[in-house]
Amino acid sequence: MSPIRRVWVTRTQPGAARTALRLADMGFEPVVAPVLAVRPIPQPPPDLTGFKTLAFTSPNGVAAFTALTGDRDLPVFTVGDATAERARQAGFSDVTSANGALSDLAWLLAGSATGPVLAPGPREPAGDLDALLSGAVEIMPLPVYEAVETGAAPPQDFDAVLLHSPRAAWAASGLLGPNGGEGRVAVAISPNAATALGGAAFDQIRIAGAPTDAAVLQALGKPAPRV
Repeated sequence: MSPIRRVWVTRTQPGAARTALRLADMGFEPVVAPVLAVRPIPQPPPDLTGFKTLAFTSPNGVAAFTALTGDRDLPVFTVGDATAERARQAGFSDVTSANGALSDLAWLLAGSATGPVLAPGPREPAGDLDALLSGAVEIMPLPVYEAVETGAAPPQDFDAVLLHSPRAAWAASGLLGPNGGEGRVAVAISPNAATALGGAAFDQIRIAGAPTDAAVLQALGKPAPRV
């Protein structure tokens, strides 16, 4: 396995640009080539009558939802701090972060939220929040965006690839083919993302200790010395 210097960033924008800046600060050479792009789903403003709480699982969900409505009155629960910050920037004042994974958000909602809960998010979510809640709180999903494959070609020269979702891992694996990971490292944000790599033959697959960008970068380690 080659020392890690050049790192392929596959996540959607604008997150890819933020990750690239962090990589550069760490001494890596980021190569930004998102395998997915986020597209909002056109629809009328949502009717919030009867809902007591909003739940967001990503900054993309916040952005797509707030583009549909100017209502910022409901309390908000989010899966993590980055999503919480995006909600505050969008104008929500009552925001609580689960600071973890989808299961942590379910636990937070079950213990603290008043239902029914509206959950704006992707057309194809990576996890089932309703199942995790097991009826503790009534929740209704609202698809407000979809992630579509960009078809972008992988960089010709990279040492490691960062995979921030199962969808990104699946798309990157398809682009690389069965032998495209040879001699390279994959860093997945979760066990599900690692599993989605399928048969891609990476020399090493690392899994972040938490489902955050910071944990993904920590799992990447330190860059190879410059020569």
